[in-house]
Amino acid sequence: MTKAEHGGSDFVITHTFDAPRELVFQSWVEPERLAQWWGPVGFELSVLALELKPGGVFHYGMRADNGYEMWGKLTYQVIEAPEKIVSILSFADREGNVVPHPVSATWPLQAHNTMTLSEQDGKTTMTLRSVPHEASELEHATFKEGHESMKQGFGATFAQLAKYLARVQ
Repeated sequence: MTKAEHGGSDFVITHTFDAPRELVFQSWVEPERLAQWWGPVGFELSVLALELKPGGVFHYGMRADNGYEMWGKLTYQVIEAPEKIVSILSFADREGNVVPHPVSATWPLQAHNTMTLSEQDGKTTMTLRSVPHEASELEHATFKEGHESMKQGFGATFAQLAKYLARVQ
Protein backbone atom coordinates (compact mmCIF):
# COMPACT_ATOMS: atom_id res chain seq x y z
CA MET A 1 0.00 0.00 0.00
CA THR A 2 1.42 3.36 -1.05
CA LYS A 3 0.13 6.81 -0.24
CA ALA A 4 1.56 10.23 -1.00
CA GLU A 5 1.02 13.68 0.44
CA HIS A 6 2.54 17.02 -0.31
CA GLY A 7 2.71 20.36 1.42
CA GLY A 8 4.61 23.18 -0.24
CA SER A 9 7.19 21.60 -2.52
CA ASP A 10 7.85 18.76 -0.04
CA PHE A 11 6.96 15.35 -1.44
CA VAL A 12 6.11 12.58 1.02
CA ILE A 13 5.31 8.99 0.11
CA THR A 14 4.59 6.11 2.48
CA HIS A 15 4.52 2.40 1.74
CA THR A 16 3.94 -0.54 4.09
CA PHE A 17 5.82 -3.76 3.36
CA ASP A 18 5.01 -7.21 4.68
CA ALA A 19 8.61 -7.67 5.84
CA PRO A 20 10.74 -6.94 8.91
CA ARG A 21 12.48 -3.56 9.13
CA GLU A 22 15.99 -5.04 9.10
CA LEU A 23 15.35 -6.75 5.74
CA VAL A 24 13.82 -3.61 4.23
CA PHE A 25 16.84 -1.58 5.41
CA GLN A 26 19.30 -4.14 4.01
CA SER A 27 17.45 -3.97 0.70
CA TRP A 28 18.32 -0.26 0.52
CA VAL A 29 22.02 -0.57 1.36
CA GLU A 30 23.36 -3.83 -0.11
CA PRO A 31 24.26 -3.69 -3.83
CA GLU A 32 23.17 -7.26 -4.57
CA ARG A 33 19.75 -6.51 -3.05
CA LEU A 34 19.39 -3.08 -4.71
CA ALA A 35 20.05 -4.66 -8.11
CA GLN A 36 16.89 -6.76 -7.67
CA TRP A 37 14.43 -3.85 -7.38
CA TRP A 38 15.86 -0.31 -7.66
CA GLY A 39 14.73 2.03 -10.42
CA PRO A 40 12.02 2.23 -13.03
CA VAL A 41 10.35 -0.94 -14.29
CA GLY A 42 12.32 -2.36 -17.21
CA PHE A 43 15.67 -0.87 -16.21
CA GLU A 44 18.73 -2.85 -15.13
CA LEU A 45 20.75 -1.38 -12.27
CA SER A 46 24.54 -1.15 -12.12
CA VAL A 47 26.04 -0.17 -8.77
CA LEU A 48 29.18 1.84 -9.51
CA ALA A 49 29.89 2.73 -5.87
CA LEU A 50 28.18 2.25 -2.52
CA GLU A 51 29.92 3.64 0.55
CA LEU A 52 27.44 3.41 3.42
CA LYS A 53 28.72 6.19 5.68
CA PRO A 54 28.05 9.90 6.13
CA GLY A 55 29.66 11.57 3.11
CA GLY A 56 29.69 8.24 1.26
CA VAL A 57 28.09 7.83 -2.14
CA PHE A 58 25.72 5.42 -3.85
CA HIS A 59 26.50 6.01 -7.55
CA TYR A 60 24.43 3.96 -9.94
CA GLY A 61 23.58 3.52 -13.59
CA MET A 62 20.34 2.32 -15.09
CA ARG A 63 19.94 0.84 -18.56
CA ALA A 64 16.65 0.24 -20.36
CA ASP A 65 16.05 -2.62 -22.78
CA ASN A 66 16.25 -0.14 -25.67
CA GLY A 67 19.79 0.92 -24.61
CA TYR A 68 18.85 4.24 -22.96
CA GLU A 69 21.14 4.88 -19.98
CA MET A 70 21.05 7.31 -17.08
CA TRP A 71 22.95 7.71 -13.84
CA GLY A 72 22.18 8.97 -10.39
CA LYS A 73 23.90 9.58 -7.12
CA LEU A 74 22.93 9.59 -3.45
CA THR A 75 25.33 11.25 -1.04
CA TYR A 76 24.63 9.95 2.45
CA GLN A 77 24.22 12.53 5.22
CA VAL A 78 22.92 10.38 8.11
CA ILE A 79 22.65 6.60 8.49
CA GLU A 80 20.91 5.18 11.54
CA ALA A 81 20.52 1.47 10.81
CA PRO A 82 17.89 0.10 10.50
CA GLU A 83 15.59 3.10 10.88
CA LYS A 84 16.79 6.12 8.92
CA ILE A 85 18.79 7.25 5.90
CA VAL A 86 19.20 10.92 5.03
CA SER A 87 20.78 11.70 1.66
CA ILE A 88 21.14 14.19 -1.16
CA LEU A 89 19.87 12.75 -4.46
CA SER A 90 20.85 13.99 -7.90
CA PHE A 91 21.08 12.93 -11.49
CA ALA A 92 24.70 12.23 -12.40
CA ASP A 93 26.93 11.34 -15.28
CA ARG A 94 28.95 8.17 -15.65
CA GLU A 95 31.74 9.71 -13.53
CA GLY A 96 29.41 10.74 -10.70
CA ASN A 97 29.26 14.47 -11.42
CA VAL A 98 25.90 16.16 -10.73
CA VAL A 99 24.04 16.91 -13.96
CA PRO A 100 20.63 18.43 -14.77
CA HIS A 101 17.49 16.31 -15.13
CA PRO A 102 17.60 14.65 -18.57
CA VAL A 103 14.31 16.23 -19.75
CA SER A 104 13.63 19.20 -17.42
CA ALA A 105 15.98 22.18 -17.35
CA THR A 106 14.13 23.63 -14.32
CA TRP A 107 14.15 20.48 -12.15
CA PRO A 108 16.25 21.00 -8.98
CA LEU A 109 19.81 19.71 -9.32
CA GLN A 110 19.54 18.07 -5.91
CA ALA A 111 16.86 16.83 -3.52
CA HIS A 112 17.24 16.27 0.23
CA ASN A 113 15.68 12.89 1.04
CA THR A 114 14.83 11.43 4.43
CA MET A 115 13.75 7.79 4.54
CA THR A 116 12.47 6.36 7.81
CA LEU A 117 11.45 2.79 8.61
CA SER A 118 9.21 1.71 11.48
CA GLU A 119 8.09 -1.83 12.23
CA GLN A 120 4.90 -3.08 13.81
CA ASP A 121 3.67 -6.68 13.88
CA GLY A 122 6.31 -7.79 11.35
CA LYS A 123 5.34 -5.13 8.80
CA THR A 124 7.55 -2.17 7.96
CA THR A 125 6.25 1.27 7.11
CA MET A 126 8.65 3.30 5.02
CA THR A 127 8.23 7.04 4.70
CA LEU A 128 10.25 8.98 2.15
CA ARG A 129 10.30 12.79 2.30
CA SER A 130 11.95 14.63 -0.59
CA VAL A 131 12.58 18.38 -0.67
CA PRO A 132 14.46 20.43 -3.28
CA HIS A 133 17.96 21.21 -1.97
CA GLU A 134 19.53 24.63 -2.55
CA ALA A 135 16.90 25.31 -5.22
CA SER A 136 15.39 28.42 -6.78
CA GLU A 137 11.67 29.29 -6.59
CA LEU A 138 11.27 28.04 -10.17
CA GLU A 139 12.93 24.73 -9.28
CA HIS A 140 10.65 24.36 -6.23
CA ALA A 141 7.63 25.00 -8.48
CA THR A 142 8.82 22.46 -11.06
CA PHE A 143 9.40 19.89 -8.31
CA LYS A 144 5.88 20.49 -6.95
CA GLU A 145 4.42 20.11 -10.46
CA GLY A 146 6.23 16.75 -10.68
CA HIS A 147 4.63 15.27 -7.54
CA GLU A 148 2.09 13.15 -9.42
CA SER A 149 4.78 11.72 -11.70
CA MET A 150 7.00 11.08 -8.65
CA LYS A 151 4.10 9.32 -6.91
CA GLN A 152 3.69 7.00 -9.90
CA GLY A 153 7.43 6.37 -10.28
CA PHE A 154 8.11 5.71 -6.60
CA GLY A 155 4.92 3.62 -6.37
CA ALA A 156 6.11 1.36 -9.18
CA THR A 157 9.61 1.11 -7.69
CA PHE A 158 8.23 0.27 -4.24
CA ALA A 159 6.00 -2.39 -5.82
CA GLN A 160 9.20 -3.95 -7.19
CA LEU A 161 10.71 -3.79 -3.70
CA ALA A 162 7.60 -5.48 -2.25
CA LYS A 163 7.90 -8.32 -4.81
CA TYR A 164 11.60 -8.69 -4.01
CA LEU A 165 10.91 -8.82 -0.24
CA ALA A 166 8.21 -11.46 -0.75
CA ARG A 167 10.72 -13.61 -2.69
CA VAL A 168 13.56 -13.44 -0.17
CA GLN A 169 11.76 -13.94 3.15
